[in-house]
Amino acid sequence: MSGIIEGLAELGQGSAAAMAAEPAAGGGGHTHETACLNCRTPLIGSHCHACGQAAHVHRTLGAFFHDLLHGVFHFEGKVWRTLPMLAWHPGRLTREYIDGRRASYVSPIALFLFCVFLMFAVFHATEGKEGAEHAMNVQGLQQNQARLQGEIAGLQGKRKAALGKGQDTAPFDAQIEDRQDALDTLRDVQAGLGGGMAHTKADQVISDVPQIDHAMRKFNANPDLGTYKLQTYAYKYSWALIPISVPFLWLLFPFSRRFHLYDHTVFVTYSLCFMTLLLIVAMIGGALGAGGLLAWLFLVPPIHMYRQLRGAYGLRKRSALVRTALLLLFAGTALLMFFLMIMAQTSF
Repeated sequence: MSGIIEGLAELGQGSAAAMAAEPAAGGGGHTHETACLNCRTPLIGSHCHACGQAAHVHRTLGAFFHDLLHGVFHFEGKVWRTLPMLAWHPGRLTREYIDGRRASYVSPIALFLFCVFLMFAVFHATEGKEGAEHAMNVQGLQQNQARLQGEIAGLQGKRKAALGKGQDTAPFDAQIEDRQDALDTLRDVQAGLGGGMAHTKADQVISDVPQIDHAMRKFNANPDLGTYKLQTYAYKYSWALIPISVPFLWLLFPFSRRFHLYDHTVFVTYSLCFMTLLLIVAMIGGALGAGGLLAWLFLVPPIHMYRQLRGAYGLRKRSALVRTALLLLFAGTALLMFFLMIMAQTSF
Protein backbone atom coordinates (compact mmCIF):
# COMPACT_ATOMS: atom_id res chain seq x y z
CA MET A 1 0.00 0.00 0.00
CA SER A 2 2.81 2.42 0.84
CA GLY A 3 4.37 1.75 -2.56
CA ILE A 4 1.11 2.67 -4.32
CA ILE A 5 0.74 5.85 -2.28
CA GLU A 6 4.33 6.81 -3.01
CA GLY A 7 3.76 6.09 -6.68
CA LEU A 8 0.70 8.36 -6.80
CA ALA A 9 2.71 11.08 -5.10
CA GLU A 10 5.41 10.74 -7.76
CA LEU A 11 2.75 10.92 -10.49
CA GLY A 12 1.28 14.11 -9.08
CA GLN A 13 4.71 15.69 -8.71
CA GLY A 14 5.55 14.72 -12.27
CA SER A 15 2.38 16.28 -13.61
CA ALA A 16 3.13 19.52 -11.79
CA ALA A 17 6.70 19.63 -13.09
CA ALA A 18 5.64 18.81 -16.63
CA MET A 19 2.91 21.44 -16.59
CA ALA A 20 5.45 23.98 -15.37
CA ALA A 21 7.80 23.09 -18.23
CA GLU A 22 5.08 22.98 -20.88
CA PRO A 23 4.15 26.43 -22.22
CA ALA A 24 0.48 27.29 -22.26
CA ALA A 25 -1.28 27.11 -25.61
CA GLY A 26 -4.27 29.38 -25.50
CA GLY A 27 -7.37 28.54 -23.51
CA GLY A 28 -10.53 30.33 -22.53
CA GLY A 29 -11.93 31.46 -19.26
CA HIS A 30 -14.42 34.29 -19.17
CA THR A 31 -12.66 37.64 -18.93
CA HIS A 32 -13.98 39.86 -16.14
CA GLU A 33 -11.05 42.27 -15.94
CA THR A 34 -10.32 45.09 -18.36
CA ALA A 35 -6.64 45.28 -17.44
CA CYS A 36 -4.08 42.58 -16.70
CA LEU A 37 -3.79 41.90 -12.96
CA ASN A 38 -0.08 41.26 -13.35
CA CYS A 39 1.19 44.24 -15.40
CA ARG A 40 -1.96 46.43 -15.74
CA THR A 41 -1.81 46.34 -19.54
CA PRO A 42 -5.25 46.81 -21.18
CA LEU A 43 -6.58 43.38 -22.13
CA ILE A 44 -7.30 42.30 -25.69
CA GLY A 45 -8.53 38.72 -25.70
CA SER A 46 -8.21 35.93 -23.15
CA HIS A 47 -4.51 36.57 -22.38
CA CYS A 48 -2.36 39.62 -21.81
CA HIS A 49 -0.36 40.39 -24.94
CA ALA A 50 2.42 41.97 -22.83
CA CYS A 51 3.20 39.35 -20.15
CA GLY A 52 1.09 36.36 -21.25
CA GLN A 53 -0.95 35.95 -18.06
CA ALA A 54 -4.52 34.69 -18.42
CA ALA A 55 -7.07 37.45 -18.27
CA HIS A 56 -9.32 35.68 -15.80
CA VAL A 57 -7.64 34.49 -12.57
CA HIS A 58 -9.47 31.73 -10.70
CA ARG A 59 -9.84 32.30 -6.96
CA THR A 60 -11.87 29.26 -5.86
CA LEU A 61 -10.72 25.99 -4.29
CA GLY A 62 -12.75 24.06 -6.86
CA ALA A 63 -10.90 25.76 -9.70
CA PHE A 64 -7.58 24.92 -8.05
CA PHE A 65 -8.34 21.19 -7.88
CA HIS A 66 -9.82 21.32 -11.37
CA ASP A 67 -6.47 22.62 -12.61
CA LEU A 68 -4.69 19.81 -10.72
CA LEU A 69 -6.88 17.08 -12.20
CA HIS A 70 -6.66 18.72 -15.61
CA GLY A 71 -2.87 18.64 -15.38
CA VAL A 72 -2.74 14.99 -14.30
CA PHE A 73 -5.31 13.51 -16.66
CA HIS A 74 -5.49 15.86 -19.64
CA PHE A 75 -2.14 17.60 -19.89
CA GLU A 76 -4.05 20.27 -21.83
CA GLY A 77 -5.20 17.55 -24.24
CA LYS A 78 -1.89 17.63 -26.09
CA VAL A 79 -0.54 14.45 -24.52
CA TRP A 80 -3.21 12.36 -26.25
CA ARG A 81 -2.06 13.73 -29.60
CA THR A 82 1.63 13.41 -28.74
CA LEU A 83 1.75 9.83 -27.45
CA PRO A 84 0.26 8.15 -30.56
CA MET A 85 2.66 10.14 -32.74
CA LEU A 86 5.55 9.20 -30.46
CA ALA A 87 4.66 5.51 -30.72
CA TRP A 88 3.81 5.19 -34.43
CA HIS A 89 5.34 8.22 -36.17
CA PRO A 90 8.26 9.34 -33.96
CA GLY A 91 10.20 10.76 -36.88
CA ARG A 92 7.34 12.96 -38.01
CA LEU A 93 6.73 14.15 -34.45
CA THR A 94 10.41 15.07 -34.07
CA ARG A 95 10.59 16.84 -37.41
CA GLU A 96 7.36 18.80 -36.88
CA TYR A 97 8.49 20.01 -33.47
CA ILE A 98 11.89 21.05 -34.85
CA ASP A 99 10.25 22.87 -37.75
CA GLY A 100 8.03 24.87 -35.39
CA ARG A 101 4.67 23.07 -35.63
CA ARG A 102 4.34 22.67 -31.86
CA ALA A 103 0.91 23.83 -30.71
CA SER A 104 -0.58 20.32 -30.93
CA TYR A 105 2.22 18.50 -29.10
CA VAL A 106 3.75 18.32 -25.65
CA SER A 107 7.27 19.72 -25.65
CA PRO A 108 10.06 17.10 -25.38
CA ILE A 109 11.34 18.23 -21.98
CA ALA A 110 7.85 18.43 -20.44
CA LEU A 111 7.01 14.95 -21.72
CA PHE A 112 10.37 13.64 -20.51
CA LEU A 113 9.79 15.00 -16.98
CA PHE A 114 6.33 13.45 -16.87
CA CYS A 115 7.58 10.08 -18.17
CA VAL A 116 10.39 9.92 -15.62
CA PHE A 117 8.02 10.71 -12.75
CA LEU A 118 5.52 8.20 -14.12
CA MET A 119 8.21 5.53 -14.37
CA PHE A 120 9.19 5.90 -10.72
CA ALA A 121 5.53 6.06 -9.72
CA VAL A 122 4.90 2.71 -11.42
CA PHE A 123 8.11 1.32 -9.95
CA HIS A 124 7.06 2.23 -6.41
CA ALA A 125 3.55 0.88 -7.03
CA THR A 126 4.78 -2.49 -8.32
CA GLU A 127 7.85 -3.09 -6.15
CA GLY A 128 5.88 -3.88 -2.99
CA LYS A 129 4.97 -7.43 -3.99
CA GLU A 130 8.43 -8.21 -5.27
CA GLY A 131 9.98 -6.72 -2.15
CA ALA A 132 7.75 -8.81 0.11
CA GLU A 133 8.58 -12.00 -1.80
CA HIS A 134 12.26 -11.12 -1.65
CA ALA A 135 12.08 -10.54 2.12
CA MET A 136 10.26 -13.87 2.60
CA ASN A 137 12.87 -15.69 0.52
CA VAL A 138 15.74 -14.16 2.48
CA GLN A 139 14.01 -14.88 5.79
CA GLY A 140 13.43 -18.52 4.82
CA LEU A 141 17.06 -18.91 3.79
CA GLN A 142 18.24 -17.43 7.07
CA GLN A 143 16.01 -19.81 9.04
CA ASN A 144 17.34 -22.81 7.12
CA GLN A 145 20.89 -21.62 7.67
CA ALA A 146 20.28 -21.32 11.41
CA ARG A 147 18.81 -24.83 11.47
CA LEU A 148 21.79 -26.30 9.60
CA GLN A 149 24.25 -24.47 11.84
CA GLY A 150 22.48 -25.91 14.89
CA GLU A 151 22.60 -29.42 13.43
CA ILE A 152 26.31 -29.03 12.60
CA ALA A 153 27.03 -27.85 16.14
CA GLY A 154 25.14 -30.82 17.58
CA LEU A 155 26.94 -33.31 15.33
CA GLN A 156 30.29 -31.77 16.23
CA GLY A 157 29.45 -32.25 19.91
CA LYS A 158 28.55 -35.91 19.31
CA ARG A 159 31.73 -36.39 17.27
CA LYS A 160 33.82 -34.93 20.08
CA ALA A 161 32.13 -37.25 22.60
CA ALA A 162 32.66 -40.30 20.36
CA LEU A 163 36.28 -39.31 19.84
CA GLY A 164 36.78 -39.13 23.62
CA LYS A 165 35.39 -42.67 23.98
CA GLY A 166 37.61 -43.95 21.19
CA GLN A 167 34.66 -44.67 18.88
CA ASP A 168 34.59 -44.32 15.09
CA THR A 169 33.75 -40.73 14.08
CA ALA A 170 33.34 -41.41 10.33
CA PRO A 171 29.48 -41.36 10.40
CA PHE A 172 29.51 -37.99 12.15
CA ASP A 173 32.12 -36.65 9.73
CA ALA A 174 29.95 -37.59 6.74
CA GLN A 175 26.84 -35.96 8.23
CA ILE A 176 28.75 -32.81 9.12
CA GLU A 177 30.15 -32.59 5.58
CA ASP A 178 26.70 -33.03 4.02
CA ARG A 179 25.17 -30.30 6.17
CA GLN A 180 28.12 -27.99 5.57
CA ASP A 181 27.68 -28.39 1.81
CA ALA A 182 23.98 -27.55 2.16
CA LEU A 183 24.84 -24.54 4.30
CA ASP A 184 27.35 -23.26 1.73
CA THR A 185 24.73 -23.64 -1.01
CA LEU A 186 22.18 -21.62 0.97
CA ARG A 187 24.76 -18.90 1.55
CA ASP A 188 25.47 -18.69 -2.17
CA VAL A 189 21.76 -18.43 -2.94
CA GLN A 190 21.32 -15.70 -0.34
CA ALA A 191 24.26 -13.80 -1.79
CA GLY A 192 22.60 -14.01 -5.21
CA LEU A 193 19.44 -12.46 -3.75
CA GLY A 194 21.48 -9.61 -2.34
CA GLY A 195 20.83 -10.65 1.21
CA GLY A 196 24.34 -11.53 2.20
CA MET A 197 27.82 -10.69 1.02
CA ALA A 198 29.80 -12.20 3.84
CA HIS A 199 32.17 -13.96 1.47
CA THR A 200 33.32 -10.72 -0.20
CA LYS A 201 36.85 -9.99 0.87
CA ALA A 202 37.52 -6.56 2.28
CA ASP A 203 40.57 -6.08 0.12
CA GLN A 204 39.06 -7.47 -3.10
CA VAL A 205 39.33 -5.06 -6.04
CA ILE A 206 35.97 -4.88 -7.84
CA SER A 207 36.70 -2.05 -10.30
CA ASP A 208 39.73 -0.20 -11.61
CA VAL A 209 37.92 3.11 -10.96
CA PRO A 210 38.38 4.00 -7.25
CA GLN A 211 34.96 5.69 -6.94
CA ILE A 212 33.17 2.74 -8.54
CA ASP A 213 35.14 0.27 -6.42
CA HIS A 214 34.22 2.18 -3.27
CA ALA A 215 30.56 2.32 -4.29
CA MET A 216 30.47 -1.43 -4.98
CA ARG A 217 31.97 -2.14 -1.58
CA LYS A 218 29.32 -0.02 0.10
CA PHE A 219 26.62 -1.73 -1.96
CA ASN A 220 27.90 -5.18 -0.96
CA ALA A 221 28.01 -4.15 2.69
CA ASN A 222 24.39 -2.93 2.66
CA PRO A 223 22.46 -3.96 -0.49
CA ASP A 224 19.16 -2.41 0.62
CA LEU A 225 20.72 1.00 1.27
CA GLY A 226 22.74 0.73 -1.95
CA THR A 227 19.62 0.00 -4.00
CA TYR A 228 17.79 2.92 -2.42
CA LYS A 229 20.66 5.30 -3.19
CA LEU A 230 20.88 4.05 -6.77
CA GLN A 231 17.15 4.72 -7.26
CA THR A 232 17.45 8.16 -5.69
CA TYR A 233 20.41 9.27 -7.81
CA ALA A 234 18.96 7.75 -10.99
CA TYR A 235 15.79 9.74 -10.35
CA LYS A 236 17.68 12.92 -9.51
CA TYR A 237 20.06 12.82 -12.46
CA SER A 238 17.82 11.25 -15.12
CA TRP A 239 18.01 14.51 -17.09
CA ALA A 240 21.76 13.89 -17.58
CA LEU A 241 20.93 11.19 -20.13
CA ILE A 242 20.07 13.97 -22.59
CA PRO A 243 23.46 15.77 -22.67
CA ILE A 244 25.25 12.41 -22.47
CA SER A 245 23.39 11.09 -25.54
CA VAL A 246 23.39 14.16 -27.82
CA PRO A 247 27.13 14.00 -28.75
CA PHE A 248 26.71 10.37 -29.78
CA LEU A 249 23.84 11.28 -32.09
CA TRP A 250 25.95 14.10 -33.53
CA LEU A 251 28.51 11.45 -34.52
CA LEU A 252 25.90 9.99 -36.89
CA PHE A 253 25.83 13.28 -38.83
CA PRO A 254 29.27 14.86 -38.24
CA PHE A 255 29.71 18.40 -39.55
CA SER A 256 26.26 18.34 -41.15
CA ARG A 257 24.90 21.70 -42.27
CA ARG A 258 21.32 20.40 -42.39
CA PHE A 259 21.10 19.07 -38.85
CA HIS A 260 22.24 20.87 -35.72
CA LEU A 261 22.62 20.11 -32.02
CA TYR A 262 19.10 21.38 -31.37
CA ASP A 263 17.70 18.80 -33.80
CA HIS A 264 19.64 16.05 -32.06
CA THR A 265 18.49 17.23 -28.63
CA VAL A 266 14.82 17.06 -29.64
CA PHE A 267 15.41 13.63 -31.19
CA VAL A 268 17.16 12.29 -28.06
CA THR A 269 14.57 13.67 -25.66
CA TYR A 270 11.59 12.23 -27.52
CA SER A 271 13.42 8.92 -27.92
CA LEU A 272 14.13 8.77 -24.18
CA CYS A 273 10.45 9.48 -23.54
CA PHE A 274 9.44 6.47 -25.60
CA MET A 275 12.05 4.18 -24.00
CA THR A 276 10.87 5.28 -20.56
CA LEU A 277 7.26 4.49 -21.48
CA LEU A 278 8.39 1.12 -22.82
CA LEU A 279 10.10 0.40 -19.50
CA ILE A 280 6.86 1.29 -17.73
CA VAL A 281 4.99 -1.24 -19.88
CA ALA A 282 7.66 -3.83 -19.02
CA MET A 283 7.30 -3.17 -15.28
CA ILE A 284 3.52 -3.45 -15.44
CA GLY A 285 3.82 -6.62 -17.53
CA GLY A 286 6.27 -8.09 -15.04
CA ALA A 287 3.96 -7.29 -12.13
CA LEU A 288 1.08 -9.01 -13.98
CA GLY A 289 3.22 -12.05 -14.78
CA ALA A 290 3.31 -11.49 -18.55
CA GLY A 291 6.80 -12.90 -19.06
CA GLY A 292 6.23 -13.67 -22.73
CA LEU A 293 5.47 -10.03 -23.46
CA LEU A 294 8.79 -8.87 -21.99
CA ALA A 295 10.78 -10.96 -24.48
CA TRP A 296 9.08 -9.26 -27.44
CA LEU A 297 9.67 -5.80 -26.01
CA PHE A 298 13.41 -6.16 -26.68
CA LEU A 299 12.62 -5.91 -30.40
CA VAL A 300 10.82 -2.58 -30.05
CA PRO A 301 13.75 -0.14 -29.41
CA PRO A 302 15.67 -0.80 -32.65
CA ILE A 303 12.45 -0.61 -34.71
CA HIS A 304 11.47 2.66 -33.04
CA MET A 305 14.96 4.13 -33.52
CA TYR A 306 14.89 3.17 -37.20
CA ARG A 307 11.48 4.80 -37.77
CA GLN A 308 12.48 7.93 -35.88
CA LEU A 309 15.76 8.28 -37.79
CA ARG A 310 14.05 7.91 -41.16
CA GLY A 311 11.29 10.37 -40.39
CA ALA A 312 13.29 12.98 -38.53
CA TYR A 313 16.31 13.10 -40.85
CA GLY A 314 14.76 11.98 -44.15
CA LEU A 315 17.11 9.00 -44.56
CA ARG A 316 16.98 6.20 -47.10
CA LYS A 317 16.38 2.68 -45.80
CA ARG A 318 19.99 1.52 -46.04
CA SER A 319 21.36 4.67 -44.46
CA ALA A 320 18.79 4.45 -41.66
CA LEU A 321 19.65 0.79 -40.98
CA VAL A 322 23.37 1.54 -40.67
CA ARG A 323 22.75 4.49 -38.39
CA THR A 324 20.28 2.46 -36.31
CA ALA A 325 22.96 -0.16 -35.65
CA LEU A 326 25.40 2.55 -34.62
CA LEU A 327 22.77 4.27 -32.51
CA LEU A 328 22.09 1.05 -30.60
CA LEU A 329 25.80 0.82 -29.82
CA PHE A 330 25.92 4.49 -28.81
CA ALA A 331 22.81 4.09 -26.64
CA GLY A 332 24.42 1.23 -24.75
CA THR A 333 27.55 3.32 -24.23
CA ALA A 334 25.51 6.29 -22.99
CA LEU A 335 23.63 4.07 -20.52
CA LEU A 336 26.92 2.65 -19.26
CA MET A 337 28.29 6.17 -18.77
CA PHE A 338 25.13 7.16 -16.90
CA PHE A 339 25.38 4.07 -14.68
CA LEU A 340 29.02 4.78 -13.89
CA MET A 341 28.11 8.38 -13.04
CA ILE A 342 25.38 7.18 -10.68
CA MET A 343 27.69 4.63 -9.05
CA ALA A 344 30.33 7.31 -8.57
CA GLN A 345 27.74 9.52 -6.85
CA THR A 346 26.81 6.76 -4.40
CA SER A 347 30.43 6.58 -3.21
CA PHE A 348 30.24 10.03 -1.60
